[in-house]
Amino acid sequence: MKVVLFCGGRGTRMRSDLPGGDIPKPMQLVGPRPLLWHVMRYYAHFGHRDFVLCLGYGAQHIKSFFLNYQETASNDFVLRNGRVDLLSTDISDWSISLVDTGVDSPIGERLRRVRPYLEGDEIFLANYADVLTDAPLSDIVERFRATDAGASMMVVPPSNTFHCVDVGEDGRVGSITPVSEMPLWVNGGFFVLRQEVFDHIPVNGDLVADGCAELAKRGRLLAYPHRGYWRPSDTVNQRLELDHAWARGDRPWALWEHV
Repeated sequence: MKVVLFCGGRGTRMRSDLPGGDIPKPMQLVGPRPLLWHVMRYYAHFGHRDFVLCLGYGAQHIKSFFLNYQETASNDFVLRNGRVDLLSTDISDWSISLVDTGVDSPIGERLRRVRPYLEGDEIFLANYADVLTDAPLSDIVERFRATDAGASMMVVPPSNTFHCVDVGEDGRVGSITPVSEMPLWVNGGFFVLRQEVFDHIPVNGDLVADGCAELAKRGRLLAYPHRGYWRPSDTVNQRLELDHAWARGDRPWALWEHV
């Protein structure tokens, strides 16, 4: 099953951490590898190794990374007589299509522009390439296949630290509840899609606000609630938290390490 990854955003909330100023968010490091690599390893762990990367801002950084990929950065090897013998590999069995989808294109338009690379795939996967999770992808896919829905969206509890305050008419507070404990769900960024989604995304449209919203109106959008590990990397601090977690061995998203 092909995996479409949206890698072309500017990542403006992370720009203060960029010495070069033009490194796209998916190329920010978590441990020895970029965030994008961790997302791709997650999908590869479940057997999905055919990737379509929607490039835009900072595309050359992503192209250079894969054109000059160093297996030795994350794999053990033997150096003998000047030759490197790898004991394991990351991407030798991956297929990676790198497609320029425009510098300022919205997500839906990026998806539209890679549609030719998805012909023949009635069902495919999509992701923002900036979120890490331990969600059971095989279960998500199988649950989707068992329905006639046009799309599936993984949903998660809100991750912010705000509190909801219940205020009565007299101004007295009845209760204070963390947002994460409220019966609320937000878009988790992991999608399973059928070709039908293209019927609902206009030119320069959005995957969620247009495609998924229209499918929801028709009763054809499926949600997969996940209360396990889920961490976004939208800001410098969030990326640093993931990097520090990797350094101390706290890597619940790295399912490939648990085999």
